[in-house]
Parts: sequence; C-alpha cells; structure tokens
Amino acid sequence: MARRIAVVGGGWAGISAAVAALEAGHQVHLFEMAPQLGGRARRVDHDPALALDNGQHILIGAYRSTLALMRRVGADPETLLQRLPLTLVGPDGTGLRLPCGAPMPAFVRGVLGRAGWTLGERLGLLGAALQWRLADFESSEATSVAQLTQGLSEQVRRTLIEPLCVAALNTPARQASARVFLRVLRDALFSGPGSADLLLPRAPLSTLLPDPATRWLRAAGASLHCATRVNAIAVDGSGWTVDGASFDAVVLACTANEAARLTQPIAPGWAHQAAAFNYEPIVTVYLRSLGSRLPQPMMVLDSRDNAPAQFVFDLGSIDGGGAREGVFAFVVSGASAWVERGLDATADATLLQARSAFAAHTWREPLTLIRSLAERRATFLCTPGLKRPAAAIRRGLAAAGDYVQGPYPATLEGAVRSGAVAVAASTGH
Repeated sequence: MARRIAVVGGGWAGISAAVAALEAGHQVHLFEMAPQLGGRARRVDHDPALALDNGQHILIGAYRSTLALMRRVGADPETLLQRLPLTLVGPDGTGLRLPCGAPMPAFVRGVLGRAGWTLGERLGLLGAALQWRLADFESSEATSVAQLTQGLSEQVRRTLIEPLCVAALNTPARQASARVFLRVLRDALFSGPGSADLLLPRAPLSTLLPDPATRWLRAAGASLHCATRVNAIAVDGSGWTVDGASFDAVVLACTANEAARLTQPIAPGWAHQAAAFNYEPIVTVYLRSLGSRLPQPMMVLDSRDNAPAQFVFDLGSIDGGGAREGVFAFVVSGASAWVERGLDATADATLLQARSAFAAHTWREPLTLIRSLAERRATFLCTPGLKRPAAAIRRGLAAAGDYVQGPYPATLEGAVRSGAVAVAASTGH
C-alpha cells in the first residue's frame, strides 16, 4: 500500500531512503536544511572555476550499496571514479601494494613484497591476519585497535595500522573499536576480488550522487523542500505530523543531534542515546602547485606532532587535469588537536609538511594555500563498546544515518545502507 513518507535530511542516507521509498511505491517529501542535497559529502562554493568538496572522501570496491545507488540514479561509477588497486605508499616509495586477484593471496603477496619492513615484521603481520581470519574477524567489544595489534612492531603499527584506522574510523588506534576495525578489514580485504580497490572521485562529490539523485527524485515524483529546517514532529493518530503536515511515516535522516532534538518529546530514551556521541573532526587543506604531480594519486604521509596530514590526494592526476590540475588535498583525520590550534596553524603546518615530505623537485613553486576546510563533527568517535541507537524509534518513525546501529563506522556506505533499512523499519516492510 502506498504511503505518504517524510524524509528529514538530504545527505547520502536521506537520498538512499527517498530512493528506496519511491521504489517501494510510496509518496516522498524530502526536507533538507541546506540549499542542496549532499550533507557532509558535497561540493562547497569556492570559486566558479574550481570545485572543491567539503572534505576529501574515497570509496572502496566493497561499497556495493553506494555503487548500486549511484547507478540507480543515473551516475556511472566507472566514469566518475578512478579505480586503483589498494596502494598505501609514502613519499619514499615504500608501502603496501596489493596486486590484482583473489584477496587473500593478494594480501600475502603485498605484505611479503612490502619494502622497508623486516622479514620478521612482514611475517608477524601475516600471522596476526591469519589469527583474525580464524576468529572470523571478531573481537571483544572492549578491545581497542591498539590492543588488538600490540604484538606487531611499532613500525608496522605506525606505517600501516594507524593510517588504516584513521582512514576507516577517523579514530586513533588507541581509542578505536577493534571489532569495527576488523569488520572493515574483512569486507575490504577479504570479501572478493576488487573489494579493496580504491575508488577515487574524478569529479566533485555532488556529481557522484547528490546532483543526479536530485534530478532522479524529482523525475520520480518526490517533493524536495531544500533550505527548510523541520521544527517539530508529532504523533497524529496512527500517523505523524511534520511541522503540521500529515504523513504515514517519517524517516529521520538528519544528523544525530537534529534527530535527538526532534525525538526528545516523543522518545526521550532514544534521543538521549543519539545525543551522547563524541565527535572527531576532519580537516582538508587544499594546496596548489601548478605543473606538479605526485608519484601516486593518493599517498600516505607520516603524521606527527608538527605534521598534521595522514594522506594527500593529487586531484589533477585523479580527474585527468582540467580545473583541478596542480591541486592537492591534504587530509587530517582525527583532527581535534589541530582544530584547537586553528585552521591557520593547521594550514601553515601542512605547507611545511608538504615541502618536507617530498623532494624539492616535486613542487613547482609557488606552493600556495587555496583553502582549509574543517568538518567539526565529521564522524562519531568509534570507540570500544559504543552503543549506537537503533534504526526503529517508534511505530512509523525510524532513523537513517551513519551513526545508527550497524556493522560499519561513519562511512558513506554505512549511511547509504541505513536509508533502505529505515524505510523498511518505518513502514513495517
């Protein structure tokens, strides 16, 4: 039976929910505070000649729900994403390179061929990975990533585990949940050929999903209410009201704090849990050096007290030149300490790090700052034993977002998967 459904929030979870509801035959009204869809993964206004994102995101081959949603709304992942084998290489040329093929043999070959580690370090990592595999990638809820990997050498933990952990969970290894980290490793490294591949956006994030989804939703009959903040939801007999308008079901695909505000009068226990997260920022520092190229489209950096970034992306290399030729995105994950120092200090330190990390001939001067962007609540801190609120809140009311109960940390894939789950929970299907 067709129902009238309100989706509150137009990020990737809200888009996923709206598409799922329309495909189930429901009438959809989507409300979004910003002037456009996309949430925390969208382009930002900077310069008409240079499109920047509000943070540098990557996808991996295991993001099957996200890739399927892109295709459903008319976005072609093969065109919009550059697919590369997992390569985590630093400026000195050393790092982990996974060859093509079946994931387990590729992982073994990649680790054994990793330059810069001793044979003992390589065998130690393979032994730990075998133990994780035999345990079906499960661990105690109380275990941190640092505890999980304490038997590995400091070199392996610093050059592989920590970058992987902050990239996947945006949480330092000493604070990060080993259970969630292992789930990410299982799906990324061992769930089939291509699952660990890096999928680097050739175009701004809005082009990947929000823009084509906006067109698709309108063509499918959805009513989009952008630049509209929902003030209140309320029970209305067997249904709901959203700012006085009647609906059969509501999906809250807004931020956890907004969802907590809206549900406080009607589901205080759920609202308390949604409001209890601690968050970790991500800072992206965009630098320009016209005519410069890095050896790899994405490279790992040695992040220390005075070197903020863990990764750098050569946007010109990824998208084949154009307006982003000579533009580099330096990503600072787990950035709370740097946000406290301020964006100017972070940008200055990143400029010094860029010059120090790469040989002098890498950069064609001037190497200049374009812009620094901070997503202050980029992701929740994914700590051991963290209790996340359920998707189902009350009959006809559900939540979607990367923060609801699920196997993944705060990722695009987690957000997209949550949208379809929330529609099913709110409609009873």
